Amino acid sequence: MTRLPQIAWLSDGRRLHLQDGPIDLVIEAKGRADGVHAAHEAAAQRFTGLLGELCAELPELRSAAVTPTSLKGVVARRMHAAVAPFAADCFITPMAAVAGSVAEEILGAMLGAATLDRVYVNNGGDIALHLGHAEHFSVGLMDRPDRDGVMRTMRVDADDPVRGIATSGRHGRSFSLGIADAVTVLAATASQADAAATVIANAVDLPGHPAIIRMPANELQPDSDLGARPVTRNVGVLSQDEIAIALESGAECARQLFDRGLIEGAVLQLRGDMLVIGPKNIERQRRRPLLLENAVCA
Repeated sequence: MTRLPQIAWLSDGRRLHLQDGPIDLVIEAKGRADGVHAAHEAAAQRFTGLLGELCAELPELRSAAVTPTSLKGVVARRMHAAVAPFAADCFITPMAAVAGSVAEEILGAMLGAATLDRVYVNNGGDIALHLGHAEHFSVGLMDRPDRDGVMRTMRVDADDPVRGIATSGRHGRSFSLGIADAVTVLAATASQADAAATVIANAVDLPGHPAIIRMPANELQPDSDLGARPVTRNVGVLSQDEIAIALESGAECARQLFDRGLIEGAVLQLRGDMLVIGPKNIERQRRRPLLLENAVCA
């Protein structure tokens, strides 16, 4: 019997909330009323049973990404494709791209059902976007995703190549090998942004530093895809030089991904300090805040 997710409108009457287990989506579509209705119906239909599809292949999704893959599901294969570019350089599993891949799948179902002006699918801060002509999307950056308050905002325009936004860091829903408070990545798709945010956040680090407390992931969560790898649990006092070194380590990783065409930009944050990698229009937002429409948190 197919498990039924929770599907309801939020209080504003514009945004649809879909929740099933760990998957928690907020969706908003703009366009003709009949098209928006059809798109929301398609989102709900595709969402139903999606968690079960992923659970059916969970053992391989929690294993190190290898090529070729035996994964069958369309979302599972998208997850694998998103992490594959990183598999030769670091340990990574398809789970590093699960949130972005699910958001992307629901967005695709909506666009397959109707012609829309603008859509976003926000899966806990990992966002898949569609922007029609002259449309834009403004997103808020938090200094860390477990606290309220927006530090900066940035705007994605229709003619930008960005259609995916994702955030990772040690305060998010998943474990991190690094010490970043938050790393927000802009990429061509949500699945690509999700995978890259994980990799860059892991690279913001000070290996062996005595103020950083780590524990094996499987001691905190027995079925973690990270196994016994040490994940960050707490970060003590760091000097400004140490913060700068950790951020630069992540920034160098982001620059390499930018040069390879895997990301369109990244914002790295640690202890109130921030580094921006990528297009100049992102850097401008550090000095000229824009209207906030959505807060990124992972």
